[in-house]
Amino acid sequence: MSAGLSAARTRAALRTSARVSGELLLILVMLAVTLWVLGRMWSVVWPLLVGLLLTTLTWPPARFLRRHGWRPALAAAVVTVAFLLVVLGIVALIAVPMSSQTDELTDGVVEGIQRLREWAAGPPLNIGDDEITGAMDSAVARIQDSVGSITTAVATGVGAVVNGLITAVLGVFLMFFFLKDGPRFLPWLARQLPGRLATDVPVVALRGWETLGSFVRSQALVGLLDAVFIGLGLWILDVPLVLPLAVLTFVSAFVPIVGALFAGFVAVLIALVSNGLTDALIVLAIIVVVQQLEGNVFQPILQSRGLGLHAAVILLAVTLGGSLSGIVGSLLAVPLAALIAVVWNYVREQLTAQLTDPPEAAATADG
Repeated sequence: MSAGLSAARTRAALRTSARVSGELLLILVMLAVTLWVLGRMWSVVWPLLVGLLLTTLTWPPARFLRRHGWRPALAAAVVTVAFLLVVLGIVALIAVPMSSQTDELTDGVVEGIQRLREWAAGPPLNIGDDEITGAMDSAVARIQDSVGSITTAVATGVGAVVNGLITAVLGVFLMFFFLKDGPRFLPWLARQLPGRLATDVPVVALRGWETLGSFVRSQALVGLLDAVFIGLGLWILDVPLVLPLAVLTFVSAFVPIVGALFAGFVAVLIALVSNGLTDALIVLAIIVVVQQLEGNVFQPILQSRGLGLHAAVILLAVTLGGSLSGIVGSLLAVPLAALIAVVWNYVREQLTAQLTDPPEAAATADG
């Protein structure tokens, strides 16, 4: 006969399960409230995050200047101005060659459309001019019927662009203040916190700062690899505007999903209007292969080494962030997961230290 269940052990197991469930429920409620508060304050939180990410890029030269005797305000101002000049240079490097070849690209677009019509008219599609004209008339009619929704979408897009510009400007201003007064923050924070928090919180904040720096550097390296491989493919195919397209690919690597799609679309379009359909398809294949290597090989490996996260964790974090908050969620998912790992590792270190300390030392530390 099988042994019966112990009533005492069953009640103890149920009480433990109930207690753990209650504690987990309280933690989830706290997280939900925190996320709700952050959502209500997003107009302030988002520029703050942008400023922090920009500061991780510009802090090394600012630190170099400060170590060589420059005053903090002067070093921050010089680095901020240099950063803005670099951004303007990148924009000019992309825009000027494209604007100088506007006529050539326009003629190429017209020729490309004509080639597509000729290709569609032949086998196996055999689409005649009357069918193409009817399809265009139908498309125009649908556009006319959707004027209201199109206007709303355009207004929404313009609003998003304006909000993005405002966020960028606020992020640059915050970057200047972080460069100028950043080293004072941790000592000030330690003075404001009571007891053990005065030690724990600054340590976690410093580790989190180093983690953000690793994230930005790894993302920049991934963008550089994309730009080199795609630019090399464009150069081999003799596609015009290779350097602007490579720079655009590098910059767009910092914007998940949409950045890669936009840079790839521009490269394929220029290849189509300048070299023809065959080279455009080859460029498309090159971009797809490089993007797959980036998403499944380069980015997980580089970020897992720099952030101390497994590649699978990074892939899952990006997927979850994108499903919850779209592009912004994809952008912030990896650094947020890394910061959570920093906090967890620190808590685990402290718990391990308390378990290994002798009782007298633990009592003295608590006292």
